[in-house]
Amino acid sequence: MAKELFTASEAASALGISLDTLRRWDKAGRIKTARDAANHRVVSAAEIERVRGDGAGSHISARNRFHGIVTEVKVDGLMAQVEMIVSDPVRLVAVVTRDAVEELGLKAGMATTAIVKSTNVILQS
Repeated sequence: MAKELFTASEAASALGISLDTLRRWDKAGRIKTARDAANHRVVSAAEIERVRGDGAGSHISARNRFHGIVTEVKVDGLMAQVEMIVSDPVRLVAVVTRDAVEELGLKAGMATTAIVKSTNVILQS
């Protein structure tokens, strides 16, 4: 039987946010929580899915989602490398300096490569 209610800490972890952020979202009405017998916040599995955008409901605002198929998984000690092929059309928006645009000579319709630099990449299955 799947777990239906999660503690606030478990919910925050599942959403990839801090417990403080979950509390702020609760106060702002961005996430629906309930209280258990000890008056602690609990979050339903369905609400976590809604906020994550797993179901047909609302989605979070993150636009840098690349849907694809996992082609290889390499595990070494505590780390793992996951390779995937992006299968959906992707629209990428970059905010760069005017100098960079001029230096690269970027114009509408020309081919270019976007290199994404991020400190975090989150995988969702």
